[in-house]
Amino acid sequence: MRAPYRNAAAAVLASLSILAAQLPARSEIAVEAPERTTATAEEIPIRQKIGQMILVGFVGMTPSRAGVRTVLEQLEAGEIGGVLYLGRNLKNRKTVQRMNAAFRAAAPTALPPLIAIDQEGGRVQRLRSRDGFPETPSAKRLARKGSSIDAERIYQVLAENLADWGFTLNLGPVVDVDANPRNPIIGRLGRSYSSDPERVAAYGAAFVAAHRAHGVLTALKHFPGHGSSLRDSHKGAVDITRTWSDGELIPFRQLIAEGMADLVMTAHVINRTIGGADRSVPMSLSKDALTGVLRGDLGFTGVIISDDIQMDAIRWNFTLKEAVLKAVTAGTDILLFANDKRPDPAIPAKVADILEAAAATDPDLARKIDAAYDRIVTLKGRLRGAGDGAADASMAQ
Repeated sequence: MRAPYRNAAAAVLASLSILAAQLPARSEIAVEAPERTTATAEEIPIRQKIGQMILVGFVGMTPSRAGVRTVLEQLEAGEIGGVLYLGRNLKNRKTVQRMNAAFRAAAPTALPPLIAIDQEGGRVQRLRSRDGFPETPSAKRLARKGSSIDAERIYQVLAENLADWGFTLNLGPVVDVDANPRNPIIGRLGRSYSSDPERVAAYGAAFVAAHRAHGVLTALKHFPGHGSSLRDSHKGAVDITRTWSDGELIPFRQLIAEGMADLVMTAHVINRTIGGADRSVPMSLSKDALTGVLRGDLGFTGVIISDDIQMDAIRWNFTLKEAVLKAVTAGTDILLFANDKRPDPAIPAKVADILEAAAATDPDLARKIDAAYDRIVTLKGRLRGAGDGAADASMAQ
């Protein structure tokens, strides 16, 4: 972080206690039930239902690039339900706005695309000041320097700008508990708010509330907790059985109970405490974790999204077919393919082929696809008007 920004952030934090009183109470946000404007799952061809379950990264930073044209065609054909931005896609505000407008125009009106980005703050924020985007302090810094009300004020700025640029989904907040400060992917990067689960939940709620005020969806991550790991799941299999504790579920449990969970992102970590019958698979592919704990014990009824299926923790241990079938069987609604190291524009067709063939002989899998589609349709019903830069109070549950 450059010194001028560090000073500016400190000044913002110092002034927030004065501004906090002006922040509307969370209960003042209007509640509006989403309208169903699409056909039921039974009336939709299965490949279109599967398409809504796929979110992909792409190559290119202008609408004319071949990689961007490919995802535009896939959106129009119903082969994908959304896109993920990485640093390689970012040029400037005007260009991103043009691309996002094109994505929205290509997708069916009743099923606006999920236009996603990782914009947590600190070390993990794709959009930077060099792109013309205001930077956000890390979760750890915010929790150390100010209250959750202060953090919500800063996240209001973040969310307002994301909406103005045309994004509809921010892949945050991180609600992993800082159980291991030396954790290479959470603790060391300042991505966790605190070692106190209740404090994590409070700041996570501030993140969600600020985004809802501007019509941007959020995803709690990484279920059931990645904060105690000793390794990075981007780089291979990670087993947290001996380091994880059930206290790491508290932020998820509390935010779900408070209606502050739009999506929940799963972690590619092995946790034999939860693993049940199949103790060797990551939580992202575990029916015991997703259907048993997340849906059953925690009562989450919304959309479950995987972390990147192409991460090494998955890629080195499962074929694409195995990963896709295990994830959907476990209860995953949206499969995320960042297309980072090895971009593959044919991923949507490959995934659709796998699921369509399997569903033809597996009624239970077909029902899971129907249920995932219905949950995604309901979620997207909350995106009316998103991307025009205007606040959308209907985001509140």
